[in-house]
Amino acid sequence: MSTTEPNGLHVQLRLDLPPRVANLGVGVHGTNGLRDVFRLPDLWQLHLYRYAAELTVDGVVHTIRPGRVSLVRPGAAVEFRYGGRSEHLYVHFALPESGNPLTVPVMQDAGAETPVLSDLLQQAVAAAPRSPARAAAEVWAALWRVAGLATPAGRTGERVHAAAAAAVAHIEAHLAGPLTVPEVAAAAGISHNHLIRLFRAETGGTVVAYIRRRRMERARHLLRESTLSIPAVAALVGIGDLQAFNKACRRELGGSPRAIRGGSS
Repeated sequence: MSTTEPNGLHVQLRLDLPPRVANLGVGVHGTNGLRDVFRLPDLWQLHLYRYAAELTVDGVVHTIRPGRVSLVRPGAAVEFRYGGRSEHLYVHFALPESGNPLTVPVMQDAGAETPVLSDLLQQAVAAAPRSPARAAAEVWAALWRVAGLATPAGRTGERVHAAAAAAVAHIEAHLAGPLTVPEVAAAAGISHNHLIRLFRAETGGTVVAYIRRRRMERARHLLRESTLSIPAVAALVGIGDLQAFNKACRRELGGSPRAIRGGSS
């Protein structure tokens, strides 16, 4: 079973497979009492808050504010102290015991992700009665977003800087067209030089190298898995000149487009 870290401030999630959702909905508390104490012996708890209160998990106190999200491991002793009527979105779920562990804080500020998380969880609530599988998919997506909100420095899965993520998103959406570093920087809302420094810190390479690598990874996929013509594949990865495409394939993929299509490279 996944456990908290020794300081009680983090949990370890395994998200390689979708969760099993046991229950979810909108919880309304603080109307018949200002304190709840309980455990869920076998289930995780995910809460997205719309109020101010206090949460204690295994003796560690966490402050609840609107827009904060919490993850509580199975079996943890939980105490909520409310200031009045308190409404939150919640999911009770089980996770697989195998897979790559991700270390996530028990309590986080969702910030700009709050509307996205709220939408995902509300869609899960709406889907659950007729399509439990879709509800689990929406919760899975929400959990990945929660895991990406903040990861302690130096740990595997460290969150990519928001500007770098915006740059990557722009690149991925425009691989079929011309791409320049200044254009990518503008799309990310930062300067050319800042993008270069940030990209090297986040990816270990240059923006140009990333664009080249992603284009050729897409080219290899399309050559091997589709019946698109070689000129069409070249165009779809932003290399309109066939001679240049041939050279790029030989340099980056180790063979000509025809050899790659035939599986010999």
